[in-house]
This record gives sequence, C-alpha cells and structure tokens, in this order.
Amino acid sequence: MNIFLHELKAYRKSLIIWSLSLLLIVVLFMSFYPSFAKDSEEFTKIMAGYPEAIRNALGVNLGNFFTILGFYCFPLSFITLCGAIQAMNLGTGIVSKEVREKTADFLLTKPVTRTTVLTSKLLAAFSVLVITTIVYITAASIMAFQVKTDDFSFKLFIMLSLTMFFVQLIFLAFGIIISVVVPKIKSVLTVSLATVFAFYFLGMFTEGAKRYFSPFNYFDTAFIIKNKSYEASFLIAGAIIIILAIAASYFVYAKKDIHSV
Repeated sequence: MNIFLHELKAYRKSLIIWSLSLLLIVVLFMSFYPSFAKDSEEFTKIMAGYPEAIRNALGVNLGNFFTILGFYCFPLSFITLCGAIQAMNLGTGIVSKEVREKTADFLLTKPVTRTTVLTSKLLAAFSVLVITTIVYITAASIMAFQVKTDDFSFKLFIMLSLTMFFVQLIFLAFGIIISVVVPKIKSVLTVSLATVFAFYFLGMFTEGAKRYFSPFNYFDTAFIIKNKSYEASFLIAGAIIIILAIAASYFVYAKKDIHSV
C-alpha cells in the first residue's frame, strides 16, 4: 500500500475545490483593479476613513494602493486567510481522521513504521499545498498582466504571492501537532476555523515585537514592496515554528497509544 499516493487521492476533491476557490477570488478581485485605479482619489478618501490596524490587516497601504502590486496586497490578505484554513484542515486531519474513521489500528498493522506513515501523510499534504500554490500563482499572474495599467516587477509579484504558501506551511505544522496531541477531534473544520481566525484577529491588533504572535503578520507586504525582500527575523521565526511543531509531532506520534476499534 502506497500511503503517499493513497493520501493524494483522498485529497483530490479538496485540492480541486480549494484551488478553484482561490483562483476565483483572485480573478474577481483583480478584475476590479482598473476601476479602482481610475477613481483613485475617491477610493483614497474612503480607505483613509478606516483605522490603520484594519487597513494593515487588509493589506491596504495608501502610499501604493493604486499600483498593481499595492492593490494586489488587498485580495492577497483574504486569499492568505483562505489558504491558511486549507493548510490547517490538512494538518489537523493527517492523524485525526484515522482515529475518527476508526482505521488507525488497520493502518498501523501494515509493515511500515509510524515514522513512514506520518512522513507519507505529511508529504501528501505538502504536495497539495504546492499544487494549490502553483495553480493560484499562475491564475494571479495572468490576471495581473491582463489588468495592469503600468509596468510592474514580476519578481515582486511572485514574492508577494509566495507569502501565502509560507503562511500555509506554518498552519500545516500547527495542524499536525494538534492532530497528534489531541486524542480525538470530532470536527476538523471547527478546530481549523477557530485556530486560524484567532491568529488572524490577533494579527489585526499586534504591532512591533508582538507581530511574532501571529503568522499573518510575518510578511509585511509594504515592507516587501519597498525593500524587495522578506524580513529575515520573521522567516527564521516561521522556520523555527515549523521545525519544532513537526519534530514534536513525530516524537508524540511514535509514542502515542492508538486505540483499536
């Protein structure tokens, strides 16, 4: 039994739904750009009325909002939120679905180690996120070139787009550790939504050093556009979270009691 291929097949429907959803969101939002750019003064007055914390959470920087890259940061904040939910769902369901569906004891009687099982499941979830990201970035790039009113840096566009994938990896790691630590998760979606939205709203009201508390704050789009780079300290923080969460997941899963049916 090839666990990796089996997991990929199981995620096929979810992959299609999430990929199409992100594709539709970016197509819808980016199609509005010409109208926003045309009436920039009116929209600037409207956006200026929002608190700065809200504007930052929505990826709105009034200094560059009406450039294609600045405007792209607006839908990207929602797309990243959706991507985080997808990743959290995948991570939380990696082990918990076997317990919930009462197939864990069957799986672990096969001639494979627990490390192999978890690795195969993790690689399948990672592959789903990679495919989703490729589909999304392809669609976003096509739309950007279709609606642009001026030339823009495609390298910066890709850097901005990849922030969704980086955030997804962090939430995938969160989901995995929850999946192996919590004995039985009745509803993966409930846990995923609660966790992701908690971090999202926390990120809306944290600044300075407190930005480390929310993965949604690890990639400041205004900073990326201005400096053409990511903030190294937050990349390191994200990498540490991922490594520690996954390492802990392997440790716990290797020693975890698996209840038989």
